[in-house]
Amino acid sequence: MSTSLSIADELREALIAQPEVILDDQDLMRALIAANERAMGSNIVDLRGIAMERLESRLDRLEDTHRSVIAAAYENLAGMNLIHRAILRMLDPADFEVFMTDLGGEVAEILRVDAVRLVLETVQSEKNPAVQKLGKVLATAQPGFIDTYLGSPRDQSGRSVFLRQIQEQDETIYGDTTFWVRSEACVRLNLGKGRLPGMLVMGAEDPHQFKPGQGTDLLQFFGGVFERAMRRWLS
Repeated sequence: MSTSLSIADELREALIAQPEVILDDQDLMRALIAANERAMGSNIVDLRGIAMERLESRLDRLEDTHRSVIAAAYENLAGMNLIHRAILRMLDPADFEVFMTDLGGEVAEILRVDAVRLVLETVQSEKNPAVQKLGKVLATAQPGFIDTYLGSPRDQSGRSVFLRQIQEQDETIYGDTTFWVRSEACVRLNLGKGRLPGMLVMGAEDPHQFKPGQGTDLLQFFGGVFERAMRRWLS
């Protein structure tokens, strides 16, 4: 003896009046399609059902891609805002000492890094009083140090921004600090004709903040602005 299930009259009338309620419910639609397949039997291939499954799969992938694109756009916008704020703060000082102090202070905070260092190559062996005064943000090194540190001469690589993870921080750059740099962004600086090169280094304790494969356009732009600002101060 078999019993047949019947739908209540009120519910039936409501569904007939508003069929989109069923169409908008994905779980309910899957259940209806599955019931239809069972009713047709196993010897019939439902091409329409297969096509719907493929379309649904493509739609899911499209939605995932859409979310990824939006997330990347928001991340890029947030990064752009940080760079713009840092540049505006960097261009405020009318005094070089304040300019350098802000670089390791408020500018570093805006960029959300633990350290910002300016490395200048020089042939002078004696310590300059100005360098000693700005020792927390300014470091000097022998000619050729930057190429050795980055592992590539500028003329050969053509790159200006290097992102990498490190195991031990270089004392020449960071000195004796209370933090441990585990990733850094290094920006080559061309300080003008007749001057030795420089390098702007941003270090972070987070080993994943800077790593190969990340975009460098914003840092390249920041480095270009800083490079021009330094030329103005040096002139």
